Amino acid sequence: MVRPSKKDGSLRLEEALWAYQTAYKLPIGMSPYWLVFGKACHLPVVLSHKAYWAVNQCNVNIDSTEKERKLQLQELEELRLEAYENSRLYKENTKFVHDWGILWKHFKEGDRLLLYKARFIFKQEKFNTRWDGPYTVTRVHNFGMVELLHEETGARLKVNGYLLKLYHENQKPS
Repeated sequence: MVRPSKKDGSLRLEEALWAYQTAYKLPIGMSPYWLVFGKACHLPVVLSHKAYWAVNQCNVNIDSTEKERKLQLQELEELRLEAYENSRLYKENTKFVHDWGILWKHFKEGDRLLLYKARFIFKQEKFNTRWDGPYTVTRVHNFGMVELLHEETGARLKVNGYLLKLYHENQKPS
């Protein structure tokens, strides 16, 4: 809808914002417009018609109008609580799906490991590999951090456990 010069993008901002606010959002189970105002949105033509109708109906009882407004506010609060609950359930489900795919690795002190070389440089060698090592575990911290000691150089490293795998002496690294 925006011309190639992109100078009229600011003119289309209101339509884009209206479309976003009135669209149904899966995590909260309703549209943002419904969440704020507690009712479905209407097109401007319908709004002008309803405004005209409301002006004609102004001679109403104030007590009944007050009670009705309080009920509407209570219903709106219930809608918001429902949206918060839907959002919480959605986040829990996405966290479960994310955490389900994580492979946790458990190492102990004294294990011999290979370290994955993230900055791999291609060389024209016959047996070139992306794994470096072997390293010896000196300490295991919480949340997967592992302190390593390189057996040949004596260098000490702190790395995440997802970059490591067990070293088996009789097998070639893949």
